[in-house]
Amino acid sequence: VQLQASGGGLVHTGESLRLSCAASGSVLDFYAIGWFRQAPGKERGAVSCITNSEGTTYYPDSMKGRFTISTDNAKSTLYLQMNSLKPEDTAVYYCAADKSLLTSLYSDGAQYDLWGQGTQVTVSS
Repeated sequence: VQLQASGGGLVHTGESLRLSCAASGSVLDFYAIGWFRQAPGKERGAVSCITNSEGTTYYPDSMKGRFTISTDNAKSTLYLQMNSLKPEDTAVYYCAADKSLLTSLYSDGAQYDLWGQGTQVTVSS
């Protein structure tokens, strides 16, 4: 199974983007799927994660109310709708998936085995 992320680009502050992550298999095969990002000189961090069985979602406080994670099981695609983008959201965004991890750790990128190639998001001020 492979993940293919897309949808990044250059936008201005306050604008929106929707990222997509297409899985070559079914997203339902994974226990947890999510988005992570890494800015230059910074550590990778969670953007949003979701567990398929419970539907539990995770957002860091800085993204609550602005970002929304969703899945389209028929299309085997994970989405991240990003609204009210800020310059500090500039980063490479990665999608990731894992078939089994502790629910308490599903926001920890180190727990994920499968990663997409990343898509660049740049927000200009």
